Amino acid sequence: MPNLGHGVFVAPYHPLDENPTMCIHRDFELMEWLDKLGFDEAWIGEHHSAGFETICSPELFIAAAAERTRRLRFGTGVISLPYHNPLMVANRIIQLDHMTRGRVSFGFGPGLLASDAFQLGIDTNKQREMMTEALDVILRLLDGETVTEKTSWYNLVEARAHLLPYTLPRPEIAVASSATPSGGKIAATYGLSMLCVAAASPTGFNALSTNWQIACEIAAERGTTMDRQRLRVVAPIHIAETREKARANCEWGFMRYINYYNNHDQRYTIPAGADPVEWFCANGYGVVGTPDDAIELIQRLLDQQGGFGYFTQLIHDWADWEETKRSHELYARYVMPHFSGANANRIASYEWNSAHKSDLQDSKSRATKLAFDQFESERKQKSSQAVAN
Repeated sequence: MPNLGHGVFVAPYHPLDENPTMCIHRDFELMEWLDKLGFDEAWIGEHHSAGFETICSPELFIAAAAERTRRLRFGTGVISLPYHNPLMVANRIIQLDHMTRGRVSFGFGPGLLASDAFQLGIDTNKQREMMTEALDVILRLLDGETVTEKTSWYNLVEARAHLLPYTLPRPEIAVASSATPSGGKIAATYGLSMLCVAAASPTGFNALSTNWQIACEIAAERGTTMDRQRLRVVAPIHIAETREKARANCEWGFMRYINYYNNHDQRYTIPAGADPVEWFCANGYGVVGTPDDAIELIQRLLDQQGGFGYFTQLIHDWADWEETKRSHELYARYVMPHFSGANANRIASYEWNSAHKSDLQDSKSRATKLAFDQFESERKQKSSQAVAN
């Protein structure tokens, strides 16, 4: 995929013993670093409970981060629609679109943490239904319509967005998709992008091509097509110069990440006596290794999916701050150019020289000998002239 883009998905995950103010500002520093390295985009999450994921308003974070960066695009990753009045969501996205001059995408989902829904008194069985209800209204508001609609959880009376979007006809809109086909169904129905948030997990990996096929079939029934360039896959990686160094780096925070997930949803069951990082990588959940290991994972995902527009790293705090920045630098130095083909002509030029080395050396030797011969001839000529005079 020569047009493969590169981004990050920032939940974020921060240990419970760290200063939360410093964590937030370190997230801002990460955005500035990614911007300098040439990453394309960053998706910012919304969470309200469970401790680790400390950003409750992606819109607030994006507003500040956009002022600190030059070219990095931002997305809400994701706004949990059942938690908000749809008019409020539409207005905030439109305002961000204007504030960033079009550097924002609207990512949405039903809400991930059951503890969030519990605190808000929301029935988890109804979250996807509520998400679809809200989405339909938000799209109409973004398109400038006036909406009067009453449901069991919101009431809009001649509601309209105060502003129309800066990006016309509207900002990019992406639905979160994991293992179920609901994300693909919604993307195809409304012509939206997809954000596959669990692509590297065994379940999510197996569902990648299936869910995309479902989306393509639904789109075809509606007379439209799905665009692979608007498909993003998310997976966690940490890379260093060697696998051994990468594994050592992740001793700092890897198990805290695992324990956090298992604290609210038993996702990882590591066998007794197994090395956690080794088990994690061997079972396809992500990469802790070298740039070549990251390239291999992305290629495996490309082969499974048949192609996508962006590979999106899940940000995780496995390593300390300096090694985390180093991981992103190595990714930009070695992984990005592998998929863009930025070095293709350089490599071809190098290999051409290798293939013609003997001829080039002979030519250079002949030219060098000719230069010496000419010099000697000129010197003899001058000497002869001096004697004659």
